[in-house]
Order: sequence, then C-alpha cells, then structure tokens
Amino acid sequence: MTLSPATVNGILAAGLDPELIETLVRAAIAEDLDGGVDVTSQATVPPDQRSTMDLVCRGAGVVAGIPVAACVFDAVSNGDATIVERANDGDRVAAGQTLLSITGRTRDLLLAERTALYLLCHLSGVATATRRWADALEGTGARVRDTRKTTPGLRVLEKYAVRCGGGVNHRMSLSDAALVKDNHVVAAGGVAAAFDAVRAMWPGLHVEVEVDSLEQLDEVLDAGADLVMLDNFDPAGMRIAVERTRGRALLEASGGLTLDDAAAVGATGVDFIAVGALTHSAPVLDVGADLRDPDHE
Repeated sequence: MTLSPATVNGILAAGLDPELIETLVRAAIAEDLDGGVDVTSQATVPPDQRSTMDLVCRGAGVVAGIPVAACVFDAVSNGDATIVERANDGDRVAAGQTLLSITGRTRDLLLAERTALYLLCHLSGVATATRRWADALEGTGARVRDTRKTTPGLRVLEKYAVRCGGGVNHRMSLSDAALVKDNHVVAAGGVAAAFDAVRAMWPGLHVEVEVDSLEQLDEVLDAGADLVMLDNFDPAGMRIAVERTRGRALLEASGGLTLDDAAAVGATGVDFIAVGALTHSAPVLDVGADLRDPDHE
C-alpha cells in the first residue's frame, strides 16, 4: 500500500478497508488511462505546474465519500498532494459549499478529477436519497435499509453511503445471512419447509423469510422465523401482519415502495422498509471541480 497515513486513517475512520479502496481507485485510474497517458493534460500543462482544485457542491444534499475522493488524489500523486477535507461524510451540505481542497501537480489533479468526482457524486447521491427516506420515517419507529441491488464492485461503498444517509444495511453478501425468497419456496416445497431447511443446515445463521400472504406469515411464525419480509403488502395488510406477529418477529416491508409511501408504511408498525432504489437508482449529487492558482486566497 502506498497511501499516506492521513488517507489511510481517514478510510479506517469511515469503517472501510484502505487496501480495498486503493485497489478500486487504481483500477479506475488504469481504466481511464487505458495503457496510455492523459494526452490533453500532457500537451497543455507544464509538468512542474502546481494548482489547487476545490471540489464544490452544485446542489444541496448529504455528502458521502470524502475519504474515498481523497484516496484518488493521494494515489495519483503518490503522496505529493496536500489534501484538506472541508466537510465530513454524513453532513448536510449546501450549494456552493467546498467539500475538499487538493493542492499538487496540476497534471495529477486533472488525472484524478473524473474518478474522484464520480465516486463522490454517486456516493453522495445514495446518501442524499437515503436521508430523504430516513427523514420521512422519522417518528414512526421504522428504519430504511438497502438491498443487494448494488453496482458490482461498489457494494461496500454504496452500503457505506446508505449508513451516511441514516439508513441501515441489509446483508452484505449471500453468505453472511439467509434470505428465503419465492423461488427458494418453490424449490423447497413450501415456505416453512424452506425456512426449516436453512435453519437445519445453518443453525447459527440469521434467516429472513419473504412471504406474500398472511397465511405464509402464520406458517413462518409458527416455524420460528425471527425476521419476515412482507412482499408487496399494502398498508392495510401490513397492519394486520403487525397485529398477527405481536412482536414474535421483526417485519420488513418490501416491493415497489416510493418515498410518497414512506410515512404511511412506517406508521403500520413494521420495523424496516427495504428500498433497492437507494443504490440502484439514486440520482447523483452534483459536485464540480474548480481549478485555481495555489496562491489564490
């Protein structure tokens, strides 16, 4: 690893793996160069020129990915850049607010710019979308959480951004928890049979079961499920499910829910609301890069 101690510590403080983040960043930069060089910057920028680049919000939202963006500039500059973080992940930010200032070789700044902006804009978009759901659910007792509908290779970062926005994470992978869905039910011959099969093979594993009817809910509650996903239930059905469950299991609402539904669904008494759109459809938070002379105040 060639990152500076400050960058490593920033990534660790975010609960992320510095080696994983550096590998992702270097792969993105290599993809951008495609075995060559930045031909435009090589032609127009003197090799010894130094500048300062500010990453500035163009709109309001919640920021996520500051240490990741810092990693891009650190990796490209081989530790030559001076990086000042002017906001913290999870902050609500306003248009015109500077998030990060980087001083270094101008060619390095321009090479790092696109990768750093993509990651920062995308992760901040996820955090902003999550915060809207968390705000809509405030006071209901329900919490919004993500799914495995993430960008391949970016799951750790996207789920981190969900946490920055006030959401909670579902399972990280197929191996750290079981989720019995409709196709498992068909293959196993019934919802209770599917639950029992998983519990028998993996007795210590957390098991969630998806149900699409109150009858299936009764089956899995009798079987001992401690977390049940209510698939495509309307709010009236959710309220009945909460009454039938009577605290014997946690309940998660899922299936095509929108932000307009949030308060009504949270008010039914469910514990979680699963929203795949947090990661697969969140609009980016617009952040731009402004280059200036390092002596400019």
